[in-house]
Amino acid sequence: MGNMEQSPQRRNLTVHKFQFFSNNSKPKILCLGAHADDIEIGSGGTVLKLVHDYPDAEFYWVVFSAGGFRSEEARESVDAFLGNVATTVDVLDFKDSYFPFVGANIKDYFVSLKKKFVPDLVLTHCLTDAHQDHQLIAKLTWNAFRDNFIMEYEIPKYDGDLGTPHVYVNLDESFVEKKLSNICNVFCSQKDKSWFSPDSFRAIMLLRGIESNSPSKYAEGFYSRKIIF
Repeated sequence: MGNMEQSPQRRNLTVHKFQFFSNNSKPKILCLGAHADDIEIGSGGTVLKLVHDYPDAEFYWVVFSAGGFRSEEARESVDAFLGNVATTVDVLDFKDSYFPFVGANIKDYFVSLKKKFVPDLVLTHCLTDAHQDHQLIAKLTWNAFRDNFIMEYEIPKYDGDLGTPHVYVNLDESFVEKKLSNICNVFCSQKDKSWFSPDSFRAIMLLRGIESNSPSKYAEGFYSRKIIF
């Protein structure tokens, strides 16, 4: 076994490291989530890193399904993650788990959003996510923002739909702890769910940290279909 050669795919693997927006101190960042806690679970650490590195950034934060108390949680979370950074927040009330059946209305929202905001980076759901609401948001993101840099975040769930990310964002431990604290303190309505656990959220970041050789041992993984240099 010790003399076996690596496969060509592994032998030729090249890792490229780059900084977000190296020539742009005021990037525009669009964050899209089907439900009130999706953005935070999938990319909360990256959002905190972006806020830290680009305090003059402009965020546009959209939650598509958050009625009643969930709407309050969504807005409280924006304050916790973004602080005083310039932010526009849309909290909508499309019916949870019914997105494919009201897709035309959600599509209309995307059309209007595209006219209002031209992002340098879009954080959205993964196209291979097994949740029907997540899938639709991912598809409409690519439909509306195909000329923008899109990174698809991942959310661990019962369906077991995690894959192999193409993009990793290494996270200092301070960002990890703040992400976990914000999520667990804000989204009280989800605490009875089996998947809602700081251990679960930490575990996926540890796994991605191993895969990206993160100095802090933590990272978030993303999927990117097209990257144009």
